[in-house]
Amino acid sequence: MSSDVAELLTAAARGVFPPPDGSTAVVPQPGPRDAGVLAFTAHSVVFTDADPEWVRGALAATSADPLAASMNPGFLFALMARTGRHMNTVDLLTVADALPGPPPLELREIDDPGHPRVARALKFRDDVRVWAADGGVLVLGRGVAGRWEAAVEVDEEVRHRGLGRALATAARHLVPGEVVWAQQAPGNARSVRAFQAAGYRPVASEALLVAG
Repeated sequence: MSSDVAELLTAAARGVFPPPDGSTAVVPQPGPRDAGVLAFTAHSVVFTDADPEWVRGALAATSADPLAASMNPGFLFALMARTGRHMNTVDLLTVADALPGPPPLELREIDDPGHPRVARALKFRDDVRVWAADGGVLVLGRGVAGRWEAAVEVDEEVRHRGLGRALATAARHLVPGEVVWAQQAPGNARSVRAFQAAGYRPVASEALLVAG
């Protein structure tokens, strides 16, 4: 993790954020797969191999307040067109410190690359591992700039019983790094509440651009 994005994320995980000066930094992609935008408090970072001057011109051309320009749909659409990528949504990016010991939840690891949840995770992450619980699934893998990321799924029939929070907490015990990251769609209030109840701290908003 030696890229600009990796260093930025490492600092943010410790609570050290970019200065809230209203600026937008344009930095290289940490790798061929990962491109996108991070928006912190009054400071944005666009990580792309597109021409930085083009990026700044596209930001200036938006009708949004400069503080919001990097997440403006018009800018994101222009960036997707320029790079030939697409995106799913703008996520809330959160982080939590690793916890010692085994997770307080019975899990069984899925070792099947053909499993649909494993196959999907492999499109976005490296070193993917997947665990199943009764009614839910936990995915861990290395995502943007090599950071460890967690994602959980809970079956509809067992919702509202705390399983999402338990799976998010389990990720903190299972992650091999010092911290674990997770993204939640802001409109998915149940997911946001579950991860925050499990101790994940809001850091930024994030728009990832997907190749292919």
